[in-house]
Formats: sequence, structure tokens, C-alpha cells
Amino acid sequence: MTERLDDWVSRLADEVIEEAERRDTKVVCASGLSPSGPIHLGNLREVMTPHLVADEVKRRGVECEHIISWDDYDRFRKVPNYPGVDDSWAQHIGKPLTSVPPPSGSPYTSWAEHFRARCEEGLAQLGIVYRGISQTAQYTSGAYTDQVLFAMSHRDRIDEVLDQYRTLSATDDPKPAQQKQQKKISEDDAAAVAEAEAGSGAAAEDDGSSGSGYFPYRPYSATTGTDETTVTAYDDATGSLTYRSDGDEHTIDLHTEHHGKLVWKVDWPMRWAYEKVVFEPSGVDHQSPGSSYVVGKDLAPVFGWERPIGPMYAFVGMKGMAKMSSSRGGVPTPSDAMQIMEPALLRWLYARRRPNQSFSVAFDADVQRMYDEWDALCRKVADGKGQPGDVAAWTRATSTAEGLLTQTPIPVAYRTLASIVDITTGDEEQTLRIVAQLDPSQQVRSLDDLRPRLDCVEHWVATQMPASDRTVVRGEPDLDHLATLTDQERDAVQILLDGNGADLGRLEDGWSLDTLTHQVYGVPKVQRGLAADQIVKGDKELGAAQRAFFTLLYTLLIGRDTGPRLPTLLLAIGPERVRALLAP
Repeated sequence: MTERLDDWVSRLADEVIEEAERRDTKVVCASGLSPSGPIHLGNLREVMTPHLVADEVKRRGVECEHIISWDDYDRFRKVPNYPGVDDSWAQHIGKPLTSVPPPSGSPYTSWAEHFRARCEEGLAQLGIVYRGISQTAQYTSGAYTDQVLFAMSHRDRIDEVLDQYRTLSATDDPKPAQQKQQKKISEDDAAAVAEAEAGSGAAAEDDGSSGSGYFPYRPYSATTGTDETTVTAYDDATGSLTYRSDGDEHTIDLHTEHHGKLVWKVDWPMRWAYEKVVFEPSGVDHQSPGSSYVVGKDLAPVFGWERPIGPMYAFVGMKGMAKMSSSRGGVPTPSDAMQIMEPALLRWLYARRRPNQSFSVAFDADVQRMYDEWDALCRKVADGKGQPGDVAAWTRATSTAEGLLTQTPIPVAYRTLASIVDITTGDEEQTLRIVAQLDPSQQVRSLDDLRPRLDCVEHWVATQMPASDRTVVRGEPDLDHLATLTDQERDAVQILLDGNGADLGRLEDGWSLDTLTHQVYGVPKVQRGLAADQIVKGDKELGAAQRAFFTLLYTLLIGRDTGPRLPTLLLAIGPERVRALLAP
């Protein structure tokens, strides 16, 4: 047992435990994923929400299981624009995802296995513990035989339930609510998310209606391997099912032949009953009348169960995702994200917001702002100043019921590391020298003290930093510019390098980030007759003088009017080279 945390996860855990007790069953939290393509950060909310709740239940010592159903028996819908895939994959449309070959060059045996494996790597990095269930394995092994036969024998009752929703008027469809959520994501990101979401089993299947009556089972053809089949007859007494495919009729025995599946709106509530699911959230797209989650409320009792409790979750957007996704054929996956951010940070983004709150994950320069917020929270928690909800989110980000996640021993600010990696072009010896000088009290002795954050920063700089933001230190001083300096500018440079004989020393004295910060911000103050450490608020003239001085230094050092934070830049260049560029 652990100390009770106070946040939305705890409140959901209370409800789930109470519901499991009412149903006289253990707590089962469920997620469903379709490996029809890259399983992206939007899909991750389908996993993170049940994971966080299940993890809280486990922390309390209550028996609980988190299951992930892999919808790998869904049909292959269309040929995506994805590396290693060409038009020849069109011949596999309509086949189960486990019967479609993977993209060229993949080490896996099927399309489903390829995308499932990539997702599982990310889930492992995030510390998510679950029991994975392949729907291909379940159906083809006969695990669902009784459920399939039951659904077929009760098809009229199922059809009556579905018919209530088929006749709903178009005005009852609350699409504006979904569109309101969608507006919170940029147009480009929304399009990418929608494209990836379209691969889910929910969007791919009808409810089982046909011209020959209603049948909730769709066989895969014995000749073509696809679900382009039409059931024409079924014998309740024998379990004999007849279907038409490619102009021919086939008859199978559902007791012994298991090459097909229940249609999605029947399949989902059947699985709730089979696995005794107590908690499962649903996306915004499952909330409209006639959707699978809404219909499931009335279909689950047919199978002797109740629809699980669970909140609706909102969209997750991706900011600055274009570069990240261009080589993957879709929006970023958890593994993609964890190439530039530590697992704890990614977990925190999902843990700190209620499921019905949309948010975006940044891959552009805003990733530095996300890290600033995260580091500030970590300091608050360490100092005992965090609010209960913040402490709860931090705890869930950094640990699970199984233990602590890997964290960076000495978490130097992400934006600082990015500047250093950019300036040194990844030179490890230079990087270690500069970081060690940032704050000598931290005693950085090895780059391992900075990992995995340093690895994330290096990948971000290499793949995400715009070329226009790259820093290239001058190889030679800009003599022409130096010759045109005003007396005030020349005086400012001299004070920076040699001090003023009072509260600013030589630039080389106490070479650390704090000392250099004091030095560069102090020069304009000294020029105005103020003390270098004097706190001045609301002085617009001083602010303008500091900006002008910074612009001058950037121009002389890197040939631009902006760049990394000046103290970090000076520290990276080194005292000898700084002096050579400013006072040759």
C-alpha cells in the first residue's frame, strides 16, 4: 500500500474499485489498438488512461489487470503512403492484418506484427505492464466459438438493438461536439490524426446487415482470403453457415472452422463480457448515437455483461510534427517521441491532464518549454512545495507500481544542452568540458550523468532544429565591424573582457554560467553608473541598452543578431576564443 494520491486518476480508481466490487469481479482495465499502421501519440491515450488507473489500483494493493486487445484480425483497408509499401499491396485489401505481408525490409512476418512490435517497444520504455491479446489468435484458435454461436443464435435480438440506432435521425448526431475538440489541433495535425484513426476496426466494419437477413458474423473467404463475402444462410441447429465469395458458394461449420469474426459493433461488447472488463475509456469518435460504444451499452447485456465504465478522452495533437513523421508514413509514435524526450516527461503529459482535456505534444523548439515546466515541477516536488495534483502527476510520471523509471542523474536544462550540442556539433570532450563548467557544484564527471536526456537532445538537434537556428561560431574576427564600433560599444566590449575594476572582473575570472550571466547583464548597468548586481525594474532605457549589447555580441561572435543564451554561448566558445573574436 502507498500514500493516497490526489488527482483525477485516484478518483477514477475509486470508481473502478467500487464498480468491480458491485459486479463481484476483479478489476480489469482494457485498451484496444489496431496495428493497421503506426500507433501514434493519439492512440497512446487509449493505453495511458487505463494504464494510469490500473497502476493506481495496484499501488493500493488491489488485484488488477490491464489488457490490450490487438485488433489484428481486422481487415486491411487500403494501401497507405508508407516507406517500403507500393501498389502491389492492393491485392491484400480485405485480408486480416495478420495475413498481409509487412513493409519491405521489415524483420517481421506480417503487417500486424510489424506495427504491433514497434508499439510494444514504446510501451516497454514507458513502463506500461499489460497482457496483450491477439484477436487473430483468439478467433482462429476457437476461443470465441461459444460466443460466435451465441451471437448467431441471438441475431434477431442483436438486430433489433442495432435497428434502433439505424433509424436515428441525422439531427441526433452530435458532430459539432467532436468538431469542437478537433479545432484544438492545427489543421495539418488534425488531418494526420484523422488519417491514422481511420485505420481502426471501428471505422472499417459495418454492423452485419445483408440482403439475405442479418448475420453478425463475417467469414474470411476460403478462396480469396478476404472478407469480401456475403452470408446467405445459417442453420442454428448445426452451426452450418453458407456464404458467397467471388461468385461461388461455400459452407462452413462454425463449431470447427474459425476463419472469420463478429462485426465490430457486436465484437466489442462480446469481448467486454468474455474478459469481464470493468473499465475502458473511449474516444470522442465513439460518443455519437449509433457508434460502437453507445450501441455497446445495449448489446453488452445480450452477452451477460454491462458496458464498462470509463471517460471519453479527447484528441492529442502534435506540434511541429512534420519532420518527425515524414519518414514514418504517419504521425509520431511513442518510440519516435522518446527519441527526443525522456519517458517520464511523456508520461507526465498524459498524467497531468484529465482525459477529456485535449493537448499537444511539441517536437519543435517548444519541447524546450515543456522541459522547463517539467524541471520546475521536479524542483518544487524535491523542495516539498508541489501542490497535491502536481505531486500526483509527477509520481505517476516517474514511477509505476513496479518501481521507478530511469531518469537522468544530473538534469541540465534541455535548452542549455541543445545550445551546447549545437555549438560543439556533438563533440563529447567539448560537451563534457562545458557542462562541467556550468555549475561546478553539480560535479558532472561523465556524460553518463547527463543521459538519457543528452541522447534526446542530440537527436533533437540532429533532426528537428531548423537550419536557420544553427549556431556557427566565427572562425576569424569581423575586423570590418570591429573597426566601426562606436565609443560606447567599444567601451562595453572592454568592460566585458577586462571588468571595471570594481564589481566586474576579467571575463576569465570564475568561468561558470553564473559568473558569465552576472558579467553580460552587468555591463550595460555599469555603463550607466549602476552596480552590476543592482536590481532594476521597469527601466526601458536599460532594457534597450542590454538588448543592443547582446545583439552586438551575437553579431561579432556568430554573425547573427540572435542565438543561444549569451552566457551559455560564451561558456561554449571558451575565454581565449571569445577574446580573440572581440579584441584581436
